[in-house]
Amino acid sequence: MASKTRYIVVAVVGIAAASGAAWWLQRPAVPPKAEAASAPAGGNTAPTSARGPGGPGGAGRVVAVEATPVRQMALRDDAEAVGSLRSRRSVVLRPEVSGRITQLNFTDGQRVRQGQVLVQFDDQLPRAQVQQAQAELSIAQANHKRNQELVAQGFISQRSVDESAANLEVAQARLALAQATASRLRILAPFDGIAGIRGVNVGDYLKDGADIVNVEDLDVVYVDFRLPERLQAKVRTGQTARVAFDALPGVRYAAVIQAINPQIDADGRAVAVRGCIDNRRLQLRPGMFARVTTVFSERANARVIPEEAIVPEGSNAFVYKVIEGKEPGTRVSQRSAVKLGARAPGLVEVVDGLAADDLVVTAGQQRIQRDGTAVRVVVLGQPEAPGKAQGAAGPARAASGTVAAADVPAPAPAPVAPAPAPVDALVEPLPGPNPCQVAGSASGRPAPAAARQPG
Repeated sequence: MASKTRYIVVAVVGIAAASGAAWWLQRPAVPPKAEAASAPAGGNTAPTSARGPGGPGGAGRVVAVEATPVRQMALRDDAEAVGSLRSRRSVVLRPEVSGRITQLNFTDGQRVRQGQVLVQFDDQLPRAQVQQAQAELSIAQANHKRNQELVAQGFISQRSVDESAANLEVAQARLALAQATASRLRILAPFDGIAGIRGVNVGDYLKDGADIVNVEDLDVVYVDFRLPERLQAKVRTGQTARVAFDALPGVRYAAVIQAINPQIDADGRAVAVRGCIDNRRLQLRPGMFARVTTVFSERANARVIPEEAIVPEGSNAFVYKVIEGKEPGTRVSQRSAVKLGARAPGLVEVVDGLAADDLVVTAGQQRIQRDGTAVRVVVLGQPEAPGKAQGAAGPARAASGTVAAADVPAPAPAPVAPAPAPVDALVEPLPGPNPCQVAGSASGRPAPAAARQPG
């Protein structure tokens, strides 16, 4: 057993010695001067594989990252929702008493005026009752007047005068009742609007509560929609919302927030909001499906960065800035806390923590171990100068598109990007006072010829 153990030990030692000798013989001979020359002079050259982040050469390691400057652009803080349109005023006309229709004083889709008699029922019996009540009232008035004269002469008692006064009041009440019954046989338009399609004809006998026709006030329409409860602190009356419709491609209207429900729906955890739209062009109809974009605020010079530049840690957000190093021509990283604001597709607003000319890392954050790490950046969206790429860097650098830290000039503040033009062009509102006090509506369609007026 002892001899077998010795053989194993000798074999292991021999294999290790052979491996060490092979590595020594295959190692390339590097002269001391060449090795010293290969060492980084300013911290911008990548270290050898023997140097790691934790080794003696960790401080001089250069990390390749992608970066982009902070942009300034017009940004809108908004929220999107879906809703439905409804009339400012809508009513379905129904009779209060039973009767037979004798007159229909409107046509389907006709504009009607407040107080206009739309439907007349047979009122022969109520009119006769009114005449009877008027006759009884005349008798009661004459008796009461005569009793007042007789009591003044002392021929009758005061009791007779009181009885005649009570009879007069009863006769007046009977006349008012007969007139009220007769008036319920005429159905009037409660407000200015447009009549719908009737479902009755002259001669039909209707019971009380039967549907006759609907009347809609379409000069103003309401858009009802819901917003998440987290936005209830942002939405305010008087704010502007932009409303688009699937049924009307190329048409978009402006709405003003008029009312916010004080109670939050417990089922969907949403707050109901109502906006007002000027619809004097009569393009919109109640019941239409609407896509609402509520605008909470607008900023012309908002600072934005790509979303991939954000490094979240719990409830906090950080970014890595690229700043000038201590030695000329070098760049190092700096970790900064930021406060985020509104978001756009692929972009996020930075409310605090960055300036307009800062350069932030968008890719390669995982390679940065700590602040002060030397970096070699690629500025996105900033093309390389042709002369510098071909002359100083050579053809290889020009082909790769990578800009060394020493060759990247300090980024100038990005120009303010204009707000994205809306898809639909603005049209001027119709003349006259705007019922919703909305500045105007947006529509890709021209105004109707009858509605356009000079000036």
